[in-house]
Amino acid sequence: MYDNKSIVLHELIGLKVEVIRSNDHFQEGIAGIVVDESKNTLTVQTKSGKHKVIKKISIFKFIADKNSFTVNGKEINFRPYERTKKSMKYYHRRQLRPCFC
Repeated sequence: MYDNKSIVLHELIGLKVEVIRSNDHFQEGIAGIVVDESKNTLTVQTKSGKHKVIKKISIFKFIADKNSFTVNGKEINFRPYERTKKSMKYYHRRQLRPCFC
């Protein structure tokens, strides 16, 4: 079950995502399904193909279980298998509520 606190710890592949803000303005507005993840990027499958989005400079809106959650890319800028340990500082800072963006 995804919630606002645990979204930074869960698996992101398969979730719907939208880039709501980015320092790279070409990446803003990219929306689709996460199909791959590396330490620094998310690969998003859109209607026009696959796009790699840099995590560190972006803010994402993830949609899971009919709720949406806003996540700063810095909170998930880890390898997927390291995120459980390294994201705990962000987990403790996040409030337990969904974002209705």
